[in-house]
Amino acid sequence: MVAVRLEQEIENKLDYFAKRQSMTKSSVIKEALRQYFDSQTLDKTPYELGVGLFGQVGSGDGTLSKTYKSKLKDKLRAKNSHR
Repeated sequence: MVAVRLEQEIENKLDYFAKRQSMTKSSVIKEALRQYFDSQTLDKTPYELGVGLFGQVGSGDGTLSKTYKSKLKDKLRAKNSHR
């Protein structure tokens, strides 16, 4: 068993929520902790963390990995051309 001290504001919200959901305060806290622990990424690999983001944004230019050096040189020349 664990005892937790809550700020009055949080306890009031917990009490209100539990009554609205017809739940006990303990069951609300248990469910909240389950959801919190499920959402944590302690056991996920970097790939698992980013899998939903891969391929989401693209430039449409399939040559960027091959031409990035020349594009960078062009940008730097343009930036420094006023000197």
